[in-house]
Amino acid sequence: MSVSSWDVEADVVVLGSGGGALMAAIAARDFGAEQVVVVEKSNMVGGTTAMSGGMLWIPNNQYQQDEGIDDSWDEVVTYLDSLAPDQLDPEVLEGFLMGGPEMVRHLTDRTPVRFRTMTGFPDYQPDAPGAKVQGGRTLDSVVFPFSELGNWATRVVPPKSGPPLLTTYYENAHFGKLDADIMDERKRTDSRGQGQALIGGLLKAVLDRDIEFYFEHRAMKLHKEGNRIVGVSVETPDGERNFQARRGVVIATGGFEWNKDLVQTFLRGPMTGPVSVPENEGDGLIMAIEAGAKLGNMSNAFWMTSTLEGKQQHRDAKPNYLLCQNERVAPGSILVNRLGRRFVNEATNYNILGLALHDFDPNTHDYPNQPYYLIFDQRFRERYPYPIFGNSPGEPLSEMFYEAESLEALADLLEVDSDGLVATVARFNDLVESGHDDDFQRGDNAFDNYWGDKGFEPPYCTLGCLDQPPYFGVKMEAGVLGTNGGPKTNGHGQVVDWQNQPIQGLYCTGNAMAAPLGMVYGGGGGTLGPALTFGYLSGKHAASETV
Repeated sequence: MSVSSWDVEADVVVLGSGGGALMAAIAARDFGAEQVVVVEKSNMVGGTTAMSGGMLWIPNNQYQQDEGIDDSWDEVVTYLDSLAPDQLDPEVLEGFLMGGPEMVRHLTDRTPVRFRTMTGFPDYQPDAPGAKVQGGRTLDSVVFPFSELGNWATRVVPPKSGPPLLTTYYENAHFGKLDADIMDERKRTDSRGQGQALIGGLLKAVLDRDIEFYFEHRAMKLHKEGNRIVGVSVETPDGERNFQARRGVVIATGGFEWNKDLVQTFLRGPMTGPVSVPENEGDGLIMAIEAGAKLGNMSNAFWMTSTLEGKQQHRDAKPNYLLCQNERVAPGSILVNRLGRRFVNEATNYNILGLALHDFDPNTHDYPNQPYYLIFDQRFRERYPYPIFGNSPGEPLSEMFYEAESLEALADLLEVDSDGLVATVARFNDLVESGHDDDFQRGDNAFDNYWGDKGFEPPYCTLGCLDQPPYFGVKMEAGVLGTNGGPKTNGHGQVVDWQNQPIQGLYCTGNAMAAPLGMVYGGGGGTLGPALTFGYLSGKHAASETV
């Protein structure tokens, strides 16, 4: 399709404004592209990254090396191959392993973004060969002062927990409270941690490079001349506009989890509660398909336990789903299906737990673990200072909670099997007293216990009885952080066609691309590590393209 004139001319056009997108824009500019623009569908910056924990899984990173934490490429490859044998593209894997540490160093040397290692934070499958139990591969974003962003601070997508988080993920994970003077200083400078810190630092770097943003511009169609992408058409409140991309277009528009048709077409099992921004409707995927892109990993996603937050809604009146992490890991809670039975190690990593929700019963022709419920008691509610799905101890419970004085009554409210729930809780309490979860091995590995209550020794940092009424229940959803299937790329982030040849001028990163690690979630930051790496590689390569 030819265009007689371009409304906007640029060297590199980046579609989206999450972590991978902003990294691509920074890299493109730093490696020689003079005119770089960011095209964003919404009127906000940051995408799902801004609502995330802001961690990056980058093996052999400089922070890990500086702390003397031993690692090797052989160990990393052994770990990944053990989780996805013969499934990973060697060229793409090499791009991630080599590009990740380079990307981290570039951010450290040339932007305000800073990290620290998550010491003691194990990989998500700590018993797999090549795993790092002592941590180091996961990086935590250091707090960033949003006062440096001026009015741009109001453009950043807020976290799901409400007000901006003033703490890092490491600080939150340890249930600790920082000194009052530290918190006062953070409030004074509006210093935020986690995904807010990561996006804040990246945004400052983009603004420092005078890279222009175009908000409320929805990318709709790529323009192709021969085998080269030369631009993109976008839909705006004022009509269609055409953007020229002399060196390349980087698709970083997120996954397709909010597009019902695409979800039903591609995902391997039910998905009922996405926790990402609602703009993730597969725009990049559709454009790439039309441009002849090869697809990969389409049946998989980054699975996450979630729950519907009552009547709260996202933009465009879409429902708001909350992540479930500490609520299912701390001692005194369990997950049960409609038969009232446990079906999984509740403390395992969320991505693997999600697969248990896709168990299919050929006799009943349904998914027996859906719906499922979080169950806990009064002691659990009183013990933990963090809010349970935003509900703090002592405050009235929101409508998402069911409460009853007995397990039988709670079962009736939830419409689960009463005998099953009573028997399950009794069995679980006996296992807790014995000191071992014989049924699902909860608390047997380093990952389970890391997330538990640091006031107890393993396995009791994640194992605790449910025996103090009233009892509470919350209906859970089969959620995702985002889908991770999309256009296949090579090791530079270039989208390839069905003959595995690069489509010149077309790049992809983040959840819009076929995940570099397939269905593997290596550790904390398993989405953002590859996303920023391939954002970096895409921007760097696009900048080198001949105009």
